[in-house]
Amino acid sequence: MMALSLFDLSGRKALVTGASRGIGFSIATGLGRAGARVVLNGRDAAALDRAVATLREEGIDAAARPFDVTDPGAVETAVAAIEAEGPIDILVNNAGVQKRQLIVDLSVEDWRRVVETNLDAVFVVGQAVARRMLTRRAGKIINICSLTSEVGRATIAPYSASKGAVKMLTKTMCAEWARHGIQVNGIGPGWFKTELNRALVEDPAFTTWLEARAPIGRWGELEELQGAAIFLASPASSYVNGHVLYVDGGVTAVV
Repeated sequence: MMALSLFDLSGRKALVTGASRGIGFSIATGLGRAGARVVLNGRDAAALDRAVATLREEGIDAAARPFDVTDPGAVETAVAAIEAEGPIDILVNNAGVQKRQLIVDLSVEDWRRVVETNLDAVFVVGQAVARRMLTRRAGKIINICSLTSEVGRATIAPYSASKGAVKMLTKTMCAEWARHGIQVNGIGPGWFKTELNRALVEDPAFTTWLEARAPIGRWGELEELQGAAIFLASPASSYVNGHVLYVDGGVTAVV
């Protein structure tokens, strides 16, 4: 029982960006099941309300906070409002978008949109939350990286570039904030069945390739990300900092 208590998040509050569906919603669910009060962020208020209702039906203490993670003013206003109701103990920077296109055909506008959401927002939200955590000398930040933080793949240049940068931003946040009681780590999901991966999920040839490529031989299930998130958000990871935990079925381990 003492070992299990290391993973108990009771009394803590977590803000999860991009949490109305997919990876963000699954992580919010896991943190809530571990006892945390979860604040779900997204731009679609109606989708957030549905997600919160689902969590509340399970008995999870959940609330919605719609705001645009790429808008520094909106982020500061939202973080201040959330903090007015109690400190943010855990931040999960998850919001992300994808654009599948060959580099030579990619517009500058699409490049900037992906990088702004996937990378700039991690800086903007992380900075706003960390400023409060620094005064308390305590906090957990989890940045959602990717398998493509390590490996490239054709047609997803802005996504891969942004996720590689999130990995290095995670390490730099650790370098600056670890001595002040803040732990900053990343989770690098492999191939999971999400909205961002719809084109791949619907492609039988890709699934056949993935089953041969991944040592585990299958797609990941979203629930399989919850354990990593709970670990990095909990006291169990008290000496883990600046690390990216790849939850990828072994893809990055093999050639």
